Amino acid sequence: MDGAVRALSSLEERTAVLIRLFVVCSVGLALVLGPELARGRGAVLGWLVLATLGYAVVLAVGEWRGRRLLPPWLSTSIDAVLALAACGLTGGAASIMVAILPLVVIAAAVRGGAVIGRLAALGVGAGFTVAAVLGSDAAVPPVERWLAGAWWTGYLVAAAVLVGVLLRMLESQLDAAAVSRAMALAEHEAFLEERDLRARLLAAQEARMDGVRVVLHEFRTPVASLTALTADLAADRLSGDARRTATRLLAEHAVHLRDMLDGLADVAVREGSPLGRVRERPVRLVELAEAVLDAAGVEPARRSARVTPPDTVVRCDPQRLRRVLTNLVENAARHSGDAVVELELWHADGRLVAEVRDRGPGLPPGQEGVVTAKGVALGDRRGTAGIGLWIVEALVAAMDGEVRLLPRDGGGLVAHLELPLPAT
Repeated sequence: MDGAVRALSSLEERTAVLIRLFVVCSVGLALVLGPELARGRGAVLGWLVLATLGYAVVLAVGEWRGRRLLPPWLSTSIDAVLALAACGLTGGAASIMVAILPLVVIAAAVRGGAVIGRLAALGVGAGFTVAAVLGSDAAVPPVERWLAGAWWTGYLVAAAVLVGVLLRMLESQLDAAAVSRAMALAEHEAFLEERDLRARLLAAQEARMDGVRVVLHEFRTPVASLTALTADLAADRLSGDARRTATRLLAEHAVHLRDMLDGLADVAVREGSPLGRVRERPVRLVELAEAVLDAAGVEPARRSARVTPPDTVVRCDPQRLRRVLTNLVENAARHSGDAVVELELWHADGRLVAEVRDRGPGLPPGQEGVVTAKGVALGDRRGTAGIGLWIVEALVAAMDGEVRLLPRDGGGLVAHLELPLPAT
């Protein structure tokens, strides 16, 4: 069969079962109310009705239990044979049972399609012609018997053709609905793809803007320090140890800027995170602590650095770690006033632990996770870019570490950082 309409659903089969039961019961009732319809064959017709009723009940029970006992074509064929037998036994050409035959042809056309329906109509019409010729009363002339057979054969074929036309119309409507649904689904998928593409483009643009913000923020400190140091050196305001310290800081800032430019090159090539690529090398924590405090611009009188043990050397990405610690120390120095900013580092169990402690105002309750969001600044820093702690959190996450902001006993804040270190 062509199309979904030719495969009857369970509901349709149950409807066919109910119609079969109704037809059998109506035939039995007609014989009870009009015994003359039996033409003296009451006993034979009675047994035929009972057998047909049993057959209909068995099919109905099987269908309601979800078990199809006979294929549709076989049950339709049996229905046709029983209907023709009823026509032959109740008067042939004059039998009122002929009204059952269009139902059989319609069922055959719906189940088998237009061609099967027309063939079934011809077969049922031929069968009715035989029943009319053999089963009619003796008073009915042979010509009328043949004419009744031809008459009903034509109408049965017409019914089958009409059902075929209706089926084709229904199939066309279903095909059109399927095409419309497919087009709607395609348009919906195209819309979703366009929306996802737009979201990716916006995300890429946002990532580029984040990269610009990170570059501006991260370059600010070393550039400001370089500006001040070169101004002092150019004005010959430094001498002795101060001049040597300034020269060392210039060298360290130059290395730090070079590393950040390498990271920026990674971003330009890979269109990836503005955090750059990991570059690991051995780092002495004492030197790193001093470089961080110097880069953050914390005066010697306001700083405290401790490394445990003092000669610890770890393998890590010094550029990323220095950016993290410098941001944390800068944040602590900004809020500590004249109080000392403490930086402590220690290495234990394959992890680097760092704590930056200040005596600032701390954080309001519940704000520990908020201040690390991009664009958030609290206190006297409101209105600024607010990306320093966001950069810290992004860098730490990229290194599979963890940073927590904790209240400090006696007032202030503790930035607690833990980073896993690769095996040396």
